[in-house]
Amino acid sequence: MQLLTLGVNHHTAPLAIREQVAFGPEKLVQALHELTQSRRASEVAILSTCNRTELYVNTPAPDEVAQWLADFHHIERRELAPYLYALPREKAAQHAFRVAAGLDSMVLGETQILGQMKQAVQAAEDAGTLGLLLHKLFQRTFSVAKEVRSSTEIGANSVSMAAAAVRLAERIFPSIRDQACLFIGAGEMIELCITHFAGQHPRKMTVANRTAERARPLAERFNAGVIPLTDLPDELPHYDIIITSTASPLPILGKGMLERAIKQRRHRPIFIVDLAVPRDVEAEVADMDDVFLYSVDDLGQVVREGMDNRVAQVAQAEAIIETSVENFVHWMEGRELVPVIRSLRDSAERHRRHEIEKAEKALARGEDPRAVIEAMSHALSNKLLHAPTHALSHAPRDERDQIARLISQLYGLSRDN
Repeated sequence: MQLLTLGVNHHTAPLAIREQVAFGPEKLVQALHELTQSRRASEVAILSTCNRTELYVNTPAPDEVAQWLADFHHIERRELAPYLYALPREKAAQHAFRVAAGLDSMVLGETQILGQMKQAVQAAEDAGTLGLLLHKLFQRTFSVAKEVRSSTEIGANSVSMAAAAVRLAERIFPSIRDQACLFIGAGEMIELCITHFAGQHPRKMTVANRTAERARPLAERFNAGVIPLTDLPDELPHYDIIITSTASPLPILGKGMLERAIKQRRHRPIFIVDLAVPRDVEAEVADMDDVFLYSVDDLGQVVREGMDNRVAQVAQAEAIIETSVENFVHWMEGRELVPVIRSLRDSAERHRRHEIEKAEKALARGEDPRAVIEAMSHALSNKLLHAPTHALSHAPRDERDQIARLISQLYGLSRDN
C-alpha cells in the first residue's frame, strides 16, 4: 500500500494557481475514473474547494500521479511543481486528519471543510474508486475530526468566510441595511452568505443562478428575488453588494460588464466578494476605481482576527491527531504483512491436506490407526520445521546468531536449552 496525499492549498499556492487545478463537478467523475483506469492509482478521492485541491490515492508511482494532475489540467509540470506537496504514508494520514479537524483551514476550526471532505468521499464511493485503504483512512479521519471538535474548543468563535464578507462590507458602507445585495450561485457557500447578510436586513436581496428552479427554494427562505444569469448585464447596476460563488469554469462577471454598470450607477461603488475557484470575476476588475473586489485570499486577514482562544486549542488537537496517526500507521503496517501471513498459512494448509490424504489412504489399507496418527504427526512436524531448521543450518557464520534469536522469538524458545 502506498498512501499518498498530493495537492496544493492556500498555504502553498496563490489563487491564480489553485483555480487552474480545481476540479469542477462536471470533471470530477471523469478525473476519478481516468486516474484509476490509467493504473497510476488503484484508489483515489479528490477534494477540491476554494482553498485546496488534494488527491488522496493508493499508488505505487507518486511521480506519475503528479504528472497526471498537470496533464489533466493542461499545465506544464514545472509550473505546478513549486506549489505542489506530496505527503506519503503517515504524513498523508496526519494531513487528512488536520484538514478534517479544521487545523489546516484559512479559518482555523471552521466546520465547512468536514462536509466538503465527506462529499468528496461520497463522490469517490459512487464512482467506485475507493478501496480498503482509503475507506479506512476516511473512516478514521471523520472519527478524529469528531473527537477534536468534541474534546477541544478549536471551533469556538470561528469567523466564517461568510461572516468575514459581512465585516468587509461594513467597512465600505455605513450601513448594510441601506444596500441591495445580489448573490450569484445557489450552493452551500452562497447559502451561508445570504444567511449572514440577511441578519443585517439589507433593503433588497436577490439570488441569480443558471437555473431559477434551484435558486427559488433558497430565495424564498429569505424573501429574496430570483433572476437568471442571463439578466446580469441589465441587473448589475441595481446592486451595491455582490457575492458570487459558482462552479463556472470561466468568469461570469467581466470588466466590460462592470464598467457599464458603474457608468449607469454614476460611479457609486460596488462591493464584490468572489468566493469561487476558478474565479467568477475577471482579475482586471480589481483595477477599477469604483469597484471593491475581494477574493477568498483577500478575506484571510479578516478571518484571522480574534483567533487567540482557538490557537490555544491547537496543541490539544494536535495531540489527538498524533495518537490517531500512530494507530492508523499500525493498521497499515499490519495490512502490509497480510500477503506473508496468507502465504505462510497456505503453505501449512497444503502440508496438512497432504498428510491427511496419506493418512486416509493408510487407514483404508487397514494399517494400525495409532501408527498412522504417529506417522502423520511426525511428518507434519518435520515439514513445518524444515524451513527454519534449514535456514539456521545453512546460514553464513555471521548471520547464525541473528537467525537463532529470531527463531527463538518466533517459537517462544529459551536460548538456554
